Amino acid sequence: MKKIIILSVAVLISLFASATVVFSGSGCLYDNNVTVALAATETEEPVMAATSYTVQKGDSLWKIAVKYEIGLSELIAANPQLANPAMIYVGQKINIPNASPLKSIEDEIVKLVNQYRVASGLQPLTQDWQASRVARYKSEDMIKNNYFSHTSPTYGSPFKMMESFGLKFSAAGENIAYGQRSAQEVMNTWMNSAGHKANILSKTYTHIGVGVAKKSNGTLYFTQLFFKKI
Repeated sequence: MKKIIILSVAVLISLFASATVVFSGSGCLYDNNVTVALAATETEEPVMAATSYTVQKGDSLWKIAVKYEIGLSELIAANPQLANPAMIYVGQKINIPNASPLKSIEDEIVKLVNQYRVASGLQPLTQDWQASRVARYKSEDMIKNNYFSHTSPTYGSPFKMMESFGLKFSAAGENIAYGQRSAQEVMNTWMNSAGHKANILSKTYTHIGVGVAKKSNGTLYFTQLFFKKI
């Protein structure tokens, strides 16, 4: 029988006193001095250039990254020909990497989350590409460092990680899983677990990011990040 493992964690931070926290789920929250390297992480699935973009007047790498919903560090890593990423010129060709080779699964998970929410009389969540990037890093980190936990040896707690990547929120939660073979299968697993279901159907959250990564043996790792954006 295939072993399916899942975890959930959530935290609510007061809008008025950020030191006030309420915990739920199986995770923990604590301060951890973590140095976050924003360079592209080593993944089991190589990021290949999907297309190219011709620099226009007024462009910057940041503007191009936002346009294509990819991280700036990933964009820089895909363009080693740039001697100085802070200086690009009209007419230059910029390689645009795939944000995720598993994006279709990520998008399907978001779609299923919102179907469950609407069926429960809740508002759908807005998919946030920056949160999906962070979730993807988390899934990749679990593969790279061979662990399965809300607390990353690289980034610390999920909330510390989100803050380190610049996400601003008053409430946040994380669901993780591995071993499922599809978006529907992992959603079935989460929805059959009270803690994970509570994150998915929380009235508190407004946004979601989903990141999926594949281990060299084909095993999929899933991360959902839920948050109330501020």
